[in-house]
Order: sequence, then structure tokens, then C-alpha cells
Amino acid sequence: MGRLPDEALLSGLATGDPELALTFVRRFQHRVFGVAMAVTGDPQLAEDIAQQTFERAWRHAQIYDSRRGSVTTWLTTIAHNLAIDAVRARRTEPVAPEDLDALLGVVTETPERWALADEASSQLRAAVARLPREQARALVMAGVYGMTAQQVAEAEKIPLGTAKTRIRAAMQKLRTALTSPKRGDHVE
Repeated sequence: MGRLPDEALLSGLATGDPELALTFVRRFQHRVFGVAMAVTGDPQLAEDIAQQTFERAWRHAQIYDSRRGSVTTWLTTIAHNLAIDAVRARRTEPVAPEDLDALLGVVTETPERWALADEASSQLRAAVARLPREQARALVMAGVYGMTAQQVAEAEKIPLGTAKTRIRAAMQKLRTALTSPKRGDHVE
């Protein structure tokens, strides 16, 4: 069973096959826990999030689309999103802007980096790292922490238009970086 492709194990999880479900969980448990731990920093919460991740994967296995990414990417994205939601729910105050630089480093250099080592996520991290610092900060505040442009402007002590421009410019640069052909790709 250990040699079955990830997609076959996910299909088995969807059908309720207990052996395939156990093999699926064993194959991904360390990676899912690693993502949750990297985001939360709390082993107990990370364990709860890992459990929720596998429950959600079981409930939504039928909607997995291999064209959008690997099973690993799909599963770690579920874990990542659940972990961020859990951290947001526990946090009573927003992240201080002066702490954001340290958090930007965490996005690129943590165990999460290895857990989400999928090519697309590493390309995204690299593209964010290449952005000018003020654009990266605005993008992360809006995209990861869910802040509005007004909240970004207030946190950064800049005009609202400047915050919007930084977010928009960062998104355009990411879109360009992620959709341009890679070296070695031949477009005919």
C-alpha cells in the first residue's frame, strides 16, 4: 500500500477504505503537522489543526483536481489555511508593523518552506522576496493577514492611495513573475 500514488490514496480516503485512509494519514502526517507547527508555534494547536486537515481532506476528497496541484500541495494548503485561521482567531490584536519584517523572513525560511516545497509555492515565495520591501509588507498585510488597504495605510502611516498602489504593484509584479516562461521553456 505504501507504494500507491498519492491520488489513489486520496481516492481510497474518499471511499472510506480504512487501510487506505491509514496509509494516507501516515504518508502525510509529519508534513501536515510541520506546516501547522510552523504557522502556530503551538504543538497542541498544531495537532488539532492536523486532525482538522485530515477531516477536511476526507470530506472534500472528491473535489481534488490534480490539474491545480499535487495532493501534497492541496493537503498542505488546507493545513496552512486552517493554521492561519486558528492564529487569527486567537490573536486579539493585529500584528505590529515593526514585527512584520521578521514575519516576512518566516514565510521564506521555516520548516513550512520544506513542507510546502512544491515548485509553485517556492516560486511564489521567491517572487515575494524579490519585491521591494514596502510592497512585500503591504502585500503580506493584505493577502496573508487580511488587512484592508485602509488598515495597511494606518499601520504603515502612509496615505490610503499609496497603500493601494503598493498592494496593486506587488500583485502585478507577482502575476508577471509567476506567468512568465521559465528559462529553458520554449514557447512556440
